[in-house]
This record gives sequence, structure tokens and C-alpha cells, in this order.
Amino acid sequence: MAPRVLIDATAVPANRGGVGRYVDGLIGALGDADAGFAIACQRADVERYAQLAPRAQVVSGPPAIAHRSDRLAWEQTGLPRVAEAMRADVVHSPYYTMPLHLPQPVVVTIHDVTYFTARNLHAPAVGDFYRSAIRTAAHRGRRCIVPSQATAAELARLFHVDPAMIDVVYHGVDTQVFRRPSKADRLRVSSRLGLRGRPYIAFLGELTRRKNVPNLIRAYVTAAADVPDPPALVLAGSSGWDDEVYQAASQVPSQLRVVRPGYLRIADLPGFLGGALVVAYPSQAEGFGLPVLEAMACGVPVLTTPWLSLPEVGGDAVAYTEPDVASLAVALSELLQNSSRRSSLAKAGAARAREFTWAASVQAHLAAYARAAAGE
Repeated sequence: MAPRVLIDATAVPANRGGVGRYVDGLIGALGDADAGFAIACQRADVERYAQLAPRAQVVSGPPAIAHRSDRLAWEQTGLPRVAEAMRADVVHSPYYTMPLHLPQPVVVTIHDVTYFTARNLHAPAVGDFYRSAIRTAAHRGRRCIVPSQATAAELARLFHVDPAMIDVVYHGVDTQVFRRPSKADRLRVSSRLGLRGRPYIAFLGELTRRKNVPNLIRAYVTAAADVPDPPALVLAGSSGWDDEVYQAASQVPSQLRVVRPGYLRIADLPGFLGGALVVAYPSQAEGFGLPVLEAMACGVPVLTTPWLSLPEVGGDAVAYTEPDVASLAVALSELLQNSSRRSSLAKAGAARAREFTWAASVQAHLAAYARAAAGE
């Protein structure tokens, strides 16, 4: 009999960023698979998860949590009580941290280990927190789920974890959400961004050095400088912890335009991504690269780097560049000037994105849960 699993969704932020889309996709697919599972979540998410998985038991954990420390305290004290009340066989902690005193085996998702391999690209305090959480999960979790072979290899190397205890499970993409947008979708998002149909290059993610945003801005300036009616550069996502992005943006010539709209609603992402000339995601340190997959599903050409997990996602369906300014500028310029290349990449990306399904991902999760319950 399949184990009964409790998923701790209390770490999902209100903005439904990458972790939110991972947990939402997983829970929806578990519901579709008619798996036996329960969900602990913040009160604001109870209705959402009840709709995603109507047959699952949804329990309101803590109320809205303003501080990470409050959630971590509940994870150590409240989650074990919920697991006992639900008679869970396995607990899944989907975002790095885990309860330390549970009779049930705990499966932990470790999304990346760049907090160790690229320390200079993370804020010091943030890096300290995630390094501690990853060490704990690697040594005390029954199994670790990671989203790429690259992350699995680094986790095994850094912590001498038996590779047999690591499950590589690729994310899926919701093709009902991330799809080729209609003309109306594209125009609506363009209007909201203040572009009114002007062409643009898109970026989606955290505006940080880790995602290589300062170099992207500088490369955009070089690539677009001599282009008649140059495209804008739209940087969607949250601001990072250092000022380099702002410094790079402040040096953009007046005839070019950089737009920073902050978070966009998920409903706007297909129009935003699919309406771009190119989606540029030149990350320097990545555990998976969900924006690359989502952009491909929206039928838009993608430019990224051949580092860590990104080739596992993009395969031969995206364009690659080294992350330095000169290489980025050349790659951007070539794509902007070659419409047939953009069209070819858009078609290839859409086809490749269909290979990443939540149905396949959830089967791999269920196999990990079964191995954890069996003591493997």
C-alpha cells in the first residue's frame, strides 16, 4: 500500500514565485494521481490547495507568517503534531528546511547547492541560513529530492551523500498556464508595462548578480545601441540584495529603456514571456532554471548559459552564451537580427517543454516517498 504523505506547504510565499509554482504543481499532480496525501499550509492557502487537490486533507497550520523564524518555530513544534494527527507515514519538506524530531521519515527537496559553490553570489546572511539547512537535510533527511543531475552531483560531492539516497526529479510545467499567448494577452501585458506594443527582451527572476542581471543590462546596451527602434529590456522579478543592478541600470543611455515592473501575476506571465522577442536568462548558478522551461512552453526563443542544470532543461532547444558582457552582447545581437533563428528556437523550445510534465514529476516523487517509507 502506498504511504500516506504529509506535505508541508507553509514555506510557500504569497507571491507564488518558483517555490510556489513547484509546490502548486506537485500538489495538483498528486491530486490528479489520486495519491493518499495531506497538506499543511498557511491559512490563506487552504482554499487554494483544497481546489487543487479536492480529495486531499488540507490542514491550516500557522496563520499568515511575516517572519521566517516564526515559520521555522512552527515547523519544529506544530508540524510534528499535525503529522501525528494525520497518521502520516512520510513527511515531505519541499523547501530546504525540515523538522528535526519526527518518528516519520522526512523527504527534503534541495533546490540547489550554489550557496556552497557560488558563495559570492548570495547575500551573506541568506547564504548562512541555506547552508545550514542543506547540511541538516543532507545528513538527517531520509531522502533528498533535487531537480537536476547537476545538483545531485554537487550534493553528493559536497556532503559525501550516497547517490542512492538522492532522487533526481525534474519539475514540470503547467501548459494550461504557460502556453503560446493570444495577441490579446500580449497586448494587455505590453500595455500594463507601458510599452504599448514596443518590442522587448524579457527576463524573469530575482534581480541579482547570481542571475547575472547587471551583465545582461550592460550587454543589452551594447546589442541595442545601433538598432533602429531598439527593443526595451524588461526585468520582471524581485530586487536583489546588492546595488550592482541599480548601478548598471543607471548607466543605460537615454535612447534605450529598461523597465522593472517587480513581480508579475502568474496570469500575466504567458503574455509577458510569449510576447518577447527573446527571453534572456543568463544565470551563473542554477539548480534547475524554471523560467527557461516556462519561456519555452510559451513559444519564445530563450538565451541562457551552459552552466550547471541549464543544459538539462534547455537541451538543443535554446541558444547558449557565456555569462560575460561581450559574449552576452554578441549572442543577443545575433538573435535580434535573425528572425528565422528566433522562430526555429521558439518551435524547438515549445516541443521540448512538453517533455517536462507534472504527471511524470509526481510519479518520481511518489517513488521517493515509497523508498523513504521502506527505509531505503
